[in-house]
Amino acid sequence: MTAVPAAAPGAPPELRVGGLTPLTTVDYPGELAAVVFCQGCPWRCRYCHNGHLLPPRSPDLIPWAEVRTFLQSRRGLLDAVVFSGGEPTLQPTLAAAMNEVRALGFKIGLHTSGAFPARLKALLPLLDWVGLDIKALPADYPAVTGVPGSGERAWASLALLLDAGVAFQVRTTPMPGRDGPAELAVLRERLAALGVRDHRVQRCRTEHTLDPSLAEPNPGG
Repeated sequence: MTAVPAAAPGAPPELRVGGLTPLTTVDYPGELAAVVFCQGCPWRCRYCHNGHLLPPRSPDLIPWAEVRTFLQSRRGLLDAVVFSGGEPTLQPTLAAAMNEVRALGFKIGLHTSGAFPARLKALLPLLDWVGLDIKALPADYPAVTGVPGSGERAWASLALLLDAGVAFQVRTTPMPGRDGPAELAVLRERLAALGVRDHRVQRCRTEHTLDPSLAEPNPGG
């Protein structure tokens, strides 16, 4: 990855990109996609395994122009581009980047925690598909994210998607210690009652968690 040069005075800010996956078949269901990992996240989930994407800035950012050039070379080969993170909606330049990518002919996907419902609402006209991370019931969020009120924001984003008509999938990666069958059953029932039809539960990867106490012991260590 190449460090971002200093922007010229008066130049518009660019999307801060912390990583790029050139090809994936799992991050946008049914489509061949690239994934742009946006730098920065307002939450500090104890089981996060992308800790390098949490700070708003990094010395290893990929210039947006480099990402754009790569995507131009993949026209006709890829179907979609997914903006992931970190938390993409943290950055005010996200809509401009999505418009550039859509102009290249790609479908637009978004992976989001739902941390900024108002920003998500503004982006809905640009989106073809959303993967929304619902971590737990609203009251349980602060124990996961470390941020009061985070659960209400995430579930408000879910309500927006349920009303918007945009294709979406709810993804839950339960935090160790809060991943028992009874807790997951309550969460599934709550989501189904709201009208969620596509809910996937994913296994937590614990080898690089933000909170080392959640890591599974190494049987050979």
